[in-house]
Amino acid sequence: MKPSLPQGTRDFGPEVVKKRNYIFNTIRQEFALFGFQPLETPAFEHLETLMGKYGDEGDKLIFKILNNGLERKEKHEQANIDFQAVLSGKNTKGITERAMKYDLTIPFARYVAMNHGQLTFPFKRYQIQPVWRADKPQRGRYREFYQCDADIVGSSALFNEVELIQLYTNVFEKLGIDVELCINNRKILAALAELCGGEANLTTITVAIDKLDKIGLDKVVVELEQKGLERQHVDVVIHYLNLAQQGLNNEDLLKALGSLFHLVTIGTEGLEELAYVLRYHPTVKLDVTLARGLNYYTGTILEVKPCDIQMGSIGGGGRYDDLTGLFDVPNIPGVGISFGVDRIYDVMEEKNLFPQDIMQSSVKVMMVNFGPQFEPRNIELLSFLRERGVSCELYPEAIKFDKQLKYANKKHIEYIILIGENELNDGYISMKNFATGEQVQLQLDELLHVLK
Repeated sequence: MKPSLPQGTRDFGPEVVKKRNYIFNTIRQEFALFGFQPLETPAFEHLETLMGKYGDEGDKLIFKILNNGLERKEKHEQANIDFQAVLSGKNTKGITERAMKYDLTIPFARYVAMNHGQLTFPFKRYQIQPVWRADKPQRGRYREFYQCDADIVGSSALFNEVELIQLYTNVFEKLGIDVELCINNRKILAALAELCGGEANLTTITVAIDKLDKIGLDKVVVELEQKGLERQHVDVVIHYLNLAQQGLNNEDLLKALGSLFHLVTIGTEGLEELAYVLRYHPTVKLDVTLARGLNYYTGTILEVKPCDIQMGSIGGGGRYDDLTGLFDVPNIPGVGISFGVDRIYDVMEEKNLFPQDIMQSSVKVMMVNFGPQFEPRNIELLSFLRERGVSCELYPEAIKFDKQLKYANKKHIEYIILIGENELNDGYISMKNFATGEQVQLQLDELLHVLK
């Protein structure tokens, strides 16, 4: 059998893991600095927990898990019936009752709904875990990938949005990535839907607008017409989207939107919320084409894109004022953001942004193996150094000296220790610094001082 990987998945070797951990640790430190607490949820959820939360497009990308126990006769007979239902486009518990989680937000909402009586609100959590999507694999898009989320629930204050934007800013500055941070508000889009026949058209409009940068305005218009929007309503959407093409600054764009939605209450609310956030973050770009076509967003929506590189968004999020209401626990508002770690990694790799020192080996010292007669002294020294927090290893076989040195060099080990006949007889330790080539003879206390 020829070994292979499922499409859209990857192995991560030691060097890649070190770079990914650098990203994780940078983000995790900022999460903690802003007062977020860690949380983890299972890799899979009940299918009903996930379905219907991401829109029609998202639901199609949910990885469903085949039920076990089909070897039993009665289960097998029922499965034949249920498979026919699945082939006709229906979900049935006879075939699947669980699914891999599509994102971290809905499982988090489920957690809050289950534990709201024990939580202290506002509750600020961060989560760093893999998610799965049955997407078409391509550059920057995988079927298994990590998300890093930060959410604040139990507070409707717009100050939370201000904080999350600052969190984004801090993280990307520390990673050295130049980004464009864009903002919009779903209330603006709801107002647009109201001008285009009513709330029933909101999903149709947002899903189409969300594809604008991929398919262009002409095809967005075609999609809206195919979904049943009247021509007069399509023209309103076109006018709205054309505002984005005029190069207006944030202040002038807010005024233009104010003229369009001056008779729509929810639109006025959305514009006031945008103005508040932009007052504290004037360099954030107001982007009326930003839709983020997930059904649960209700207010501010955010997206982060890298500058000077062809890559999709590397972060995004928004406000959801009643996400736990999906689980019969209403009136717990929230807002959150997510970091797309896999795309962030690709950007940093392409731009050579990883610090060189993170590739330093986790092993600081390697002891050269000159044979079994020196093993007791080497093992004694290993224990001594490890007990004092110095990472070290002994090459397991007494092979040629130069091969052992090549091993240490490839692993970027900083020092090698040599204990041979002279060292054993005279009680000293020879140590070589790989970076400088300098070799010195040390007593045990001197060795520890140098290494520390």
